[in-house]
Amino acid sequence: MTDGSALVIESRRELARYPALLGSLLAGLDAGTWRARPAPEEWAPVEIVCHLRDEEAEDFGARVRVILAGGDGFAPIDPERWAVERQYREADPAAALIAFRRLRAENLALLADARAEDLARAVAQPSGDLLSGLDLVVAWVTHDRLHLHQIVGTLARAWAERWAPHRAAYAGPIPYEGARS
Repeated sequence: MTDGSALVIESRRELARYPALLGSLLAGLDAGTWRARPAPEEWAPVEIVCHLRDEEAEDFGARVRVILAGGDGFAPIDPERWAVERQYREADPAAALIAFRRLRAENLALLADARAEDLARAVAQPSGDLLSGLDLVVAWVTHDRLHLHQIVGTLARAWAERWAPHRAAYAGPIPYEGARS
C-alpha cells in the first residue's frame, strides 16, 4: 500500500516543476520549429502545448474536482478531436503556454488543499473501471513526463534535420524516422 499523503506531496512538487521545464525546452523556438511535426502523424510543439493546456482544464484538473466534490461521473474528453477542431497547429504558442501555466497554477492551488483521504475516492469510468483521485494524480505526472519525452524527441529530430547533412545520428537513434509534414 502506498502512502497517499506522500503521493500527493510528491505529485504536487512534480506538477509544479513542469511548467519551468517546458518553458526552458521551448524557449527561443522559431515559428517554423513550433509548428513542425517530426513525422506526419506526430504533433508539433505548439500542438503539444495546446494539448497540455486543454488537458489541464478539461481532463486532470476537472476530474480531480469531480472527485473532491463527490461527483459520480466525468465529462467525456476527445483530445485527438480537439487538436483538429481547435486548430492547435495554428495557435499562438506563447498564448497557449501562458494559459497552460495559469491553469497549472490554479490546479496546484486546488491540490494544495486536497487531502489524500479525499483523493482516495473513486469514480466509475464508462468501461466500468474505477479511477480514484490518487490514480489521477499519478497519471497526471506520468502524462507530463510522456509529453516531455515527446517534445524532447521532436526537438532532437528538428535539430538533426536543421543541420543536415551533418551526421547527428552519431549521437544515437534520432526519434521519429521519416520526413516532416
